Amino acid sequence: MDRLKDKIVLVTGAAGAIGTAIVAAVAQQGGIAVTSDLPGRGRVEHALDVTAEADWTRVIAAVEQSRGRLDGLVNAAGIIAIGTVEDTDFATWRRVMAINLDGTFLGCKHGMRLMRRSGGSIVNISSVAGLIGGYNLAAYNASKGGVRLLTKSVALYGARFKPAVRCNSVHPAFIEGPMADDMIGQFRDPARARERMSASVPLGRFGTPAEVAELCVYLLADESAFVTGAEFALDGGLTAQ
Repeated sequence: MDRLKDKIVLVTGAAGAIGTAIVAAVAQQGGIAVTSDLPGRGRVEHALDVTAEADWTRVIAAVEQSRGRLDGLVNAAGIIAIGTVEDTDFATWRRVMAINLDGTFLGCKHGMRLMRRSGGSIVNISSVAGLIGGYNLAAYNASKGGVRLLTKSVALYGARFKPAVRCNSVHPAFIEGPMADDMIGQFRDPARARERMSASVPLGRFGTPAEVAELCVYLLADESAFVTGAEFALDGGLTAQ
C-alpha cells in the first residue's frame, strides 16, 4: 500500500467521478493528493479553473510553498459535448477545446516548471475518443486527440531532464458516472442508448472510475519508470475491433 509513498500529486477535476477515485487511490497508496476543481465544486484544497493561466500560476506557487515539490500531476478535468461538425456551434467547440486541451496544456506547462527539479510523472486523461472518431463527437474527438499528441511532445521534452519528467495519456471508454449519465441522457431513449453502448464493448460493460484510478497509480509510481509518451486504452477491448 505504499506504491506512491510520500509522493505529492496534484489532481485537477478532483470533484468529478474519475478525479475523486484518483484522489482516493493516491491516498490509499501512501501518496499525498493535492485536490483542485472549479470554485464551489466539491471540497477541494484549491479552486482552479484549468482554462485560466493565472489560476495555474497561483496553484503551482501554492504547492511549491506548502509542499516544496511536485512529484505527480493528473490532468483529469474535462467535459463532453455531443454534436456533429454541422451541429456543433463555435462557442461549444471553443469551450470543449479550452477545458480539455488548453487546460491540459496549461497543466503540463506550469507543472513542468516545478516537477523538473526532482523528476516526476504527468498523467493526462484523454479518452477512447482520442484514438477513434465518432460522427457526433466533433469537438470532443478533436480535443482528446490533441491531448494524445500533446502528451507525446511533453514526454519527449521531459525526457531531457535528469531526473526525467514522464508523461503518458489514459484513454477510457464509457466510464460509470455523471458524465456518462449526462451524455446518455441526451439520447431519445437513454436506456436503449446505454444498452447499445455496453454491447459495443467486447467485455460487455462500462468501466469504473476506480479502474481508471488504478491505471493512474501505476503511471505515477516508480514501477513505470521506463514508461513515457505512451497511450493506454482502458476500453474493454473497444479499439481492438
